[in-house]
Amino acid sequence: MNKLYEKYIKTESLPTLFCPGCGNGIIQYAAIGAFEKLDSSGEIPSSDIACVSGIGCSSWIPCYFKLDVMHTMHGRALAFAEGLKLSRPEKKIVVFTGDGDCLAIGGNHLLHAAARNIDLTVVMVNNYIYGMTGGQKSPTTPKEAVTKTSPFGCIDEPIDGCRLVTSLGASYVARWTTAHPAQLEKAIAEGISHRGFSFIEVLSQCPVQAGKSVYGEKDPSKIMEGYKKNTYLFRGGEAKPDKDGRIPIGLLHRDDEAEEYLDKVEKKLKSQGLR
Repeated sequence: MNKLYEKYIKTESLPTLFCPGCGNGIIQYAAIGAFEKLDSSGEIPSSDIACVSGIGCSSWIPCYFKLDVMHTMHGRALAFAEGLKLSRPEKKIVVFTGDGDCLAIGGNHLLHAAARNIDLTVVMVNNYIYGMTGGQKSPTTPKEAVTKTSPFGCIDEPIDGCRLVTSLGASYVARWTTAHPAQLEKAIAEGISHRGFSFIEVLSQCPVQAGKSVYGEKDPSKIMEGYKKNTYLFRGGEAKPDKDGRIPIGLLHRDDEAEEYLDKVEKKLKSQGLR
């Protein structure tokens, strides 16, 4: 048995619920790699990490971890995570959520968490569709995609979660894909170490639902090859799709000087003589 799995995964709960070829397993392994990197270096013990998730395929990722985990309501992962952070500020909180869970029903919570710059790390798995509930379009579904809820082709403009949270004040923003697992692991570790709101989007294949509705391709390896071809490494400036429609990946924004929300709370309490 893989040593990382023995340390961090509840092996008695395997196999996971993920469909064959799903990218969630890659993300799960990148996450435990990040936890181990921080733990083994002595920077952040794994016992100081807690995970929160909402509802959806990607929200099952932390449910297999040998850590403190809250599996919460649809769209409310960030609300629970903020409450947990306020009550246990010494904990590093990692939120696992999906494009639907985070940007649709959970969108309002995302706006305020990013604007507060509260010390949370959000791993948003973007598979461009509602996979677990049968293939409805999500806020990130590409235009013209034919889904259960867009039978004539999607006409909505897809939401760019990274640009959204950057504009609101998130102080660490990155995007990677399941075809870049080593870089993703590094980004998750950096996000956890960073004091402030960290948002990491992961483009992930859903060969079952998005395979037929978004990619027209159900082979996960071919979808991942597409991620490599249709992305480019961001090197500064404003992260927008380039003229060929390729998607920027990498570290999109970082501000280590931005004041974190709990630090603001402490400052206010001290100014009122309450600390």
